[in-house]
Amino acid sequence: MSDVSRTVQLPSLESAIALSGVKEANLKSLSRHTGADLILRGQDLVIRGQEKAVERCQKVISFLQPYWEDAQTISQPDILTAFHAVDTNRLDEYKALQKQTLATTRRGESIRAKTFRQRQYIQAIQKYDVTFGIGPAGTGKTFLAAVLAVQALLNEDVERLILTRPAVEAGEKLGFLPGDLQQKVNPFLRPLYDALYQFIDPLKLPELMEKGKIEIAPLAYMRGRTLSNSFVIVDEAQNTTPAQIKMVLTRLGFGSKMVVTGDITQTDLPAHQASGLVSSSKILKSVEGIGFCYLTEADVVRHPLVQKIVSAYEKFENYSSPDRPVKKQK
Repeated sequence: MSDVSRTVQLPSLESAIALSGVKEANLKSLSRHTGADLILRGQDLVIRGQEKAVERCQKVISFLQPYWEDAQTISQPDILTAFHAVDTNRLDEYKALQKQTLATTRRGESIRAKTFRQRQYIQAIQKYDVTFGIGPAGTGKTFLAAVLAVQALLNEDVERLILTRPAVEAGEKLGFLPGDLQQKVNPFLRPLYDALYQFIDPLKLPELMEKGKIEIAPLAYMRGRTLSNSFVIVDEAQNTTPAQIKMVLTRLGFGSKMVVTGDITQTDLPAHQASGLVSSSKILKSVEGIGFCYLTEADVVRHPLVQKIVSAYEKFENYSSPDRPVKKQK
């Protein structure tokens, strides 16, 4: 079969830069996944190779057009999701994913789902009062939940935002850390602060916390409470015990939502201690009104190496162990 050559004319140099990526990383990814050769000459992108490879590459580039046409940054998950959409004929669903902007950060950056599973996760949070987001690091579990939580608070859909996580870390105990209790637990809650800072001025955060609009606390502070009219995020739930996860789930009050996130491959509990996240995913999987979303390494939106690291560890640690819930592929 003879090679063919096609040229895609891009509207501007900014579009060309957006499509090619840093050091042409996106073009290299397109080439690697199709077998076609891509050469960028100014605003002209030349695609060469076998006809099927060139057509597939050209189709993926056309799917990505809403991004590069507006000179938006294109990430590896964007490209992988475009390939998935092409290969499974899910153009309409992919267009819906591209159009749905969740929020805009203080810097003016648009936040949106980058993969189909992330979109399903967002839809589950919007639909269910309790949602479990389970998956590896970098899949947006906590961040996307925080986006929806901040929106709910600012829109006055809820009266307060509560973010909590167990104060457990590998090889460390709170007693060894300096300072009072708040200073001791702050390092454990830092990822939650980081998500909030994307949308709320750090100078205003203390005022919202004083008014009780935002509460960030270790899991032990939830005992004996009823969390009504609240958006609750339970982060790092793989480090809860079965008793702890039951305790926090039964705190849910009227007018509230709860999102429980965690990565069951990174449990910091003692070897003999069962994870509450694992047990709850088995016990509650058939309960009506609770959503379970399983994200994978394909949903990682951090540095490209994170995806490879997660994949390598999954293979090494026999990811399909008997303790892991079976994932239904969609």
